[in-house]
Amino acid sequence: MELEKRTFADWLNENKVVVLFVILCVLAIYASGYSLSFVGAELFTRIGRNGFTVLSLLIPVLAGMGLNFGITIGAIAAQIAVFWVVYWGFEGIQGFLICVLLSTPIAMLFGFLVGKLFNKMKGSEMIAGMVLGYFADGLYQFFFLFVIGGVIPVVSETLLIAGNVGVKNTIDLAGNLKYALDTVSMLQLVDVFLVVSIILLGIKLLFKYVRKINVDIKKNIVFVALAIVLFGLSYVGPITRFLAQDRLLLRHALYIMTVIIIAVQVQKIVINKHIKKDEAFNLTGAIFPIILMLVLNILQFIPQVSQLLDFVRIPVTTYLLIALLCLFNNALLNTVLGQNMRTVGQSRVVANSAGIDVDKTRVIAMIFSTVLACWGQLIYLQNIGTFSTYGAHTQVGQFAIAALLVGGASVQKATNKQAIIGVILFHTLFIVAPQAGKNLFDNAQLGEYFRVFVAYGVIAVSLAMHAWNVVKKPKEEKLEPVKTSD
Repeated sequence: MELEKRTFADWLNENKVVVLFVILCVLAIYASGYSLSFVGAELFTRIGRNGFTVLSLLIPVLAGMGLNFGITIGAIAAQIAVFWVVYWGFEGIQGFLICVLLSTPIAMLFGFLVGKLFNKMKGSEMIAGMVLGYFADGLYQFFFLFVIGGVIPVVSETLLIAGNVGVKNTIDLAGNLKYALDTVSMLQLVDVFLVVSIILLGIKLLFKYVRKINVDIKKNIVFVALAIVLFGLSYVGPITRFLAQDRLLLRHALYIMTVIIIAVQVQKIVINKHIKKDEAFNLTGAIFPIILMLVLNILQFIPQVSQLLDFVRIPVTTYLLIALLCLFNNALLNTVLGQNMRTVGQSRVVANSAGIDVDKTRVIAMIFSTVLACWGQLIYLQNIGTFSTYGAHTQVGQFAIAALLVGGASVQKATNKQAIIGVILFHTLFIVAPQAGKNLFDNAQLGEYFRVFVAYGVIAVSLAMHAWNVVKKPKEEKLEPVKTSD
């Protein structure tokens, strides 16, 4: 069967939303008059701040539950933990990890309850999630305005309203959780990598020799060996000074990314073309990332780009977590659970026929999404450095969903690439729109209106297109001519 050739018009039609926003971003940057260095620095800060939360939306889409407006509830779980950790006086990465430990079971419980509710409202999950977010916000305000200090005895001049009943509108995280994750150095990450790789190898060995389960430990041995080599190199003077940094110069990040991507793609090519001799292997798809990285390295000789690369510093740990979540989303597809989620997302009837517990699979998807959204909110709060008690969570869902849709995702399909592209385009507009509006119309407020329009407009259009496709598809199936035999 000959594959249908895709034309440029087909590609443009599939990516029309992304192309539109790329054009808008370019025009808005030009109109704003901002330098590329300023826009780049602000953009990379926002990617680290919001990228994890946007990626938390992908699993429910995979499971056929649409855009999870209920991630607001995950953000609420994070903020409950942040308040108590600040109140107890924990600081730095220790305080951040306690936030994770405290908020994760709360988020799991919330995700379980949301999943159970969504199972009662199949086909209306997005509306249910939006309404549930408002309901949860009401309970949250009741808890923070009355229960804390009123029912639970809490005394704090810095955190509570006068009279010690109800939490203040804003909590300053400076001195406790601000930049707690962003300031973790690469040296500390090397130590963590060594410990984690040894623990994972130990678990695999227990399964293999104690439980007598046949498991492959070769990769784990390689990881431990690599971790030991890195640990040893971390004591070499120049390497120690480099790894002692918590933020990586963008130019150095580009070099490291180039080496990693080229090494991975060359390995794929060698294994699939010369060892496995896989005729179905897409050589062009493997070469393209290599060409892309080489082009990016050539672009660094442009003065403006060179200035950007030497100006921007990215928090290593935060970006590493975003990369790990991308790998997790991809790895999930290769598991039985991920395949079950995909089957449920494509057709609940087929999933039931295949013996998949549809309701349980959907609940697990919601637990994953809620916990990841909770962690994303922790990353956001530690980076921004202030905790708006009653407002920090209110627009998490809308802005994350808008960013995902701007990247070309839909209610039925979303990928890591679309999430990252969406964060870049959406937040570029957020950075430059007010100044562009001021320069063009002598009114910065127009830029603010445009930002709100983008956030809610793309959601409205996406939901309208989804409703149109749902109505249109049965009509097309009904009008399809019936084939009869002669």
